[in-house]
Amino acid sequence: MMFALPFPAIDPVLVHLGPLAIRWYSLAYIVGLVAGWRYVRRLASWEPKAMAPAQADDFLVWATLGVILGGRFGYVLFYNPGFYLANPGKALALWEGGMSFHGGLVGVIVALAAFARRHGLSFLAISDRVACATPIGLFLGRLANFINSELFGRVTDLPWAMVFPRGGPLPRHPSQIYEAALEGVVLFLLLLWLCRIERLRARTGTLSGAFLAAYGLLRFLVEFVREPDPQLGFLFAGATMGQVLSLPMLAVGLALIWLARGARRA
Repeated sequence: MMFALPFPAIDPVLVHLGPLAIRWYSLAYIVGLVAGWRYVRRLASWEPKAMAPAQADDFLVWATLGVILGGRFGYVLFYNPGFYLANPGKALALWEGGMSFHGGLVGVIVALAAFARRHGLSFLAISDRVACATPIGLFLGRLANFINSELFGRVTDLPWAMVFPRGGPLPRHPSQIYEAALEGVVLFLLLLWLCRIERLRARTGTLSGAFLAAYGLLRFLVEFVREPDPQLGFLFAGATMGQVLSLPMLAVGLALIWLARGARRA
């Protein structure tokens, strides 16, 4: 018999307000965006300054749209295109679940580019600050995945394995906790350390590159113990969709770090 830790029975719904249900998952998005905005607002004032505090306030709306629209359409395009081609009306049914980090990343990049152009600001200077704040949302989002018993890991006999309500009878890696620790805590601390070094902040694009490269590597590694999405399974050579999407992040991140070596103050 395989040992497994008991899965904590946390109701995915935090509170019911009449017909309205406030879920941990939606709360993670709200708190992550607000906390990230406050952090970006603080970092934006560090030399070299990326934008004014009022501009950081305005960017919150742009970032929210980028996260939600990009995250949803990324899931539709990358993870379940066949279903949504057959049921196009479901593509906007956010309440039914289905978000993609990589899609949200693209959405935020598009929002960043449009915002920077509109205000005459440096795209990479802003993205450096936003990159430092992104692990906050990642940490909260992975905890919400854990509460929802979704995106769990593969079957294992490790002593901290868990039987997830949606994962069948066998114990599995709590991969959501791995990701919360790596993509959230470790990545946040790494970027905070780098951000405190003024000469690296002055090399515009370095922090953005560090985020992309580090996330791409960490996500690629965690995917080895994370159960692939059932509608996709394993792709070529046993790779998962998460790994396929993370490798370009790693490559682009390393390229940005390399190119930023000669960058001057933004």
